Amino acid sequence: MIIGCHVNFTNEQLLGSVRQALSYGANTFMFYTGAPQNTIRKNLEENLIKEAHQLMQDNGIDIKNVVCHAPYIINLANNKDPEKWQFSIQFLKQELERCKTLGISSIVVHPGSAVGLEKNIALQNISDALNLIIREDLPMILLETMAGKGTECGCTLEEIKTILDQVHSNHIGVCIDTCHLNDAGYNIEQFDELLIQIEKTFGLEKVHCVHVNDSKNTLGSHKDRHENLGLGTIGFNALLHVVLHDKLKNVPKILETPYIEREYPPYKFEIEALKNRKQNPNLIEDIKNFYK
Repeated sequence: MIIGCHVNFTNEQLLGSVRQALSYGANTFMFYTGAPQNTIRKNLEENLIKEAHQLMQDNGIDIKNVVCHAPYIINLANNKDPEKWQFSIQFLKQELERCKTLGISSIVVHPGSAVGLEKNIALQNISDALNLIIREDLPMILLETMAGKGTECGCTLEEIKTILDQVHSNHIGVCIDTCHLNDAGYNIEQFDELLIQIEKTFGLEKVHCVHVNDSKNTLGSHKDRHENLGLGTIGFNALLHVVLHDKLKNVPKILETPYIEREYPPYKFEIEALKNRKQNPNLIEDIKNFYK
């Protein structure tokens, strides 16, 4: 089971991320290289990178399974303001270079929002931007499946395929998110059928990451609100089936579930429940007691 979660990237940079992941019992993780809402970035420290790589090696974390996430402020879909669109392109290029320096091989990117443009034009803008960004010597970009909130692009498998078909490189993949798929109208309880649909649409070989989240919302709600495992509308057993699915056994699974009371990280206990193949009926209480 390649299972991990979102972790912080603070003063110790990647080394701190590794330590946090290990404290949760994870064997992979996902991180931002800085705050996802702004462009402030600290210089990467080579000694911290080396220590992080050694700590991963010592504890059985394959760096090939570690994933970065691009900042939310990047929007490749809208070019009504050419300067803002070019900013998104250049900032994502910068993030890719930072990931390369860190030794990370893939970065998850939200496709973007149309914001006043027709969807087909927005999808073309995303592909055009990616064609300006993608290089074989840089980490692979993974387009995330979205819930369809507002004017989000990439909220159907067909929209993801449309983007991929217009990218002039095979050096691109997909990150599927269980909450987003649920909120977009795809039933995770019928995951075997969904994988067949993915295979027919753009190919399972394109899926390089899975975000494992329950949802606070009903099927097809287009709202995108994550819930802790087993406490949402998808349910623990359906999510466990995703994590254990043989067709995705070599794909890293990343938890992005919310902190309890916005204060206590749930990942140690959710990862433990997945490893035990059994839902923890006292999840909230156990988390609170552990951190208090």
